[in-house]
Amino acid sequence: MPMQIGIEDLLGMLVSRLEEVALETENQKSKFNVMFRVLYKKGLFNEQDAYEAIKDEHKILLELGAIKEMPDEKSLKAAADNLMLWIKGDTDAIKKSVEDARKRLQEAAEEQNKPKIDVAPAGVLNELDRLGAANNKKIIL
Repeated sequence: MPMQIGIEDLLGMLVSRLEEVALETENQKSKFNVMFRVLYKKGLFNEQDAYEAIKDEHKILLELGAIKEMPDEKSLKAAADNLMLWIKGDTDAIKKSVEDARKRLQEAAEEQNKPKIDVAPAGVLNELDRLGAANNKKIIL
């Protein structure tokens, strides 16, 4: 016999499961952070290692088709630098990086909200004008 379940119950179960996954993800992230800090403090992991690992990861993703192209060297270096800031525990640099990213996002959002006027190419304008003339109406002002 089929079991019936209400949409609220289904959504509740999904949200509960999503919260479990989020907690587990945070737990795993903390474990990796601790592990890499230990390796870094013992001199077994450095900036070059981070760069090479990130580059290797992207090569694998590219070969699997998960990404379309390899990021440029600047992007790979930035990712490695950000990873090392976290591993080193440089809270001042992390705060500055987060603030810079927030400012860039805010500027991008403000730029998107600016009104824009699009102008059609001359060929399209001429075609509209021709169509208007055929109907004895002026389309373009």
